[in-house]
Amino acid sequence: MRAVNDDASGAEPQVEQERAAEDLAESGTAVPEAAGQEPAAEAAEQPRADAPGAPVSRTPPDLTADEALDSALEALLLVVDVPAGEELLADTLEQPVARIRTALQRLAQGYEQSERGIDLRRVGEGWRFYTRETYAPYVERYLLDGQRAKLTRAALETLAVISYRQPVTRARVAAVRGVNVDGVIRTLVGRGLVEEAGTDPETGGFLYCTTELFLERLGLSSLKDLPPLAPLLPEVDTIDDV
Repeated sequence: MRAVNDDASGAEPQVEQERAAEDLAESGTAVPEAAGQEPAAEAAEQPRADAPGAPVSRTPPDLTADEALDSALEALLLVVDVPAGEELLADTLEQPVARIRTALQRLAQGYEQSERGIDLRRVGEGWRFYTRETYAPYVERYLLDGQRAKLTRAALETLAVISYRQPVTRARVAAVRGVNVDGVIRTLVGRGLVEEAGTDPETGGFLYCTTELFLERLGLSSLKDLPPLAPLLPEVDTIDDV
């Protein structure tokens, strides 16, 4: 009888625990884990925020503050291959063009006043970072090992004629220079400084003009910024193309 009574007395606490668990489940209260019991599978599957490989938030930052907008512009301008236009930057950052223009001017002024190693300039129809001219010798030494690639005198003269008389045919450029310019123009086209711009309706010869890269290399916003040297070049409108 003692053994039976012992079993009964040992079973009563177990029954009470089971009833308590049922009551907690019905009331919506979580049942505490027993000692040594493994955590639920759902909890184990949730990665810690600071764990390696945890998903990174891709939500764009708020650009309401000018400082945040300036930082976003810097990030974009560091990866552009060609000068970026104000409209493109505004569309990318979903901001008004006027605010982007003001921010770019603020950035450019800040770099200039602090004499940083880079400048932010508006060239052609866009903006881009450039190394400050003061440090050009170090940049050239790093990139070119002290050797600077230069255009020949013939190429520079031809480029000057095209820049002031564009669009212009090869024959007219040759008439100004007094020599054949076919090879020189091919060189300028190959370097991306000059490009074809249709044909002359009178002679049928190819017309040539300067490119956006030409403005970028000279640091000009437009051809209107060229020095007023055009009146010094002779008119050769009667020369036929060859």
